[in-house]
Amino acid sequence: MENSDKGPTTRRSAARVDDSLEELALRARDGDSAALDDLLRRIQPEVLRRCARFLPYRQDAEEACQDALLRVARNIGGFKGDSLFTTWLYTVVSNSARQTYRSMKRRSAEMPTEADRIPNQRDPRTTSVIAGSRIDLLEALDQLERDRPNLVAPLVLRDLCQMDYKEIADELDLALGTVKSRIHEGRKHVRASLQ
Repeated sequence: MENSDKGPTTRRSAARVDDSLEELALRARDGDSAALDDLLRRIQPEVLRRCARFLPYRQDAEEACQDALLRVARNIGGFKGDSLFTTWLYTVVSNSARQTYRSMKRRSAEMPTEADRIPNQRDPRTTSVIAGSRIDLLEALDQLERDRPNLVAPLVLRDLCQMDYKEIADELDLALGTVKSRIHEGRKHVRASLQ
């Protein structure tokens, strides 16, 4: 694919690139408020879907989604356009979902849940296989962030946001081999935490 300003471009290697979304993001970045409104409306379903990958309960995913959309609106000016907008967006989404999880965890430590107040009442977070595995993963990612923070972003972008290695390398400004190595190491640490 040719780009008249920069010659051949490799960042658009994925066939799934939505050029109209990328253009909308650039217009929003440049201060077009109508483009920002359109952009937020278009990305909302995908943002919610991706937040739901992290968070097992719909209302938690919706909270993370709203936070991510607010972050996009506030920080769109920081989108440089060096990488795809969707790459930048997935970073915002993963950060919002993980921040929402941390916030929920803090709130639950401060306030007793129904399960704590009613004897023999089971907490669905510990009885649902899907919810439990997602919460375990978020816990493992928090532990990884404490132990080896440089491994978190590559792992999240690859395994949860399903970005390809080249996109991750471009987004994080790392060599491709470094990205692959960090993902491998991150997976080992998370796997050990989950056992």
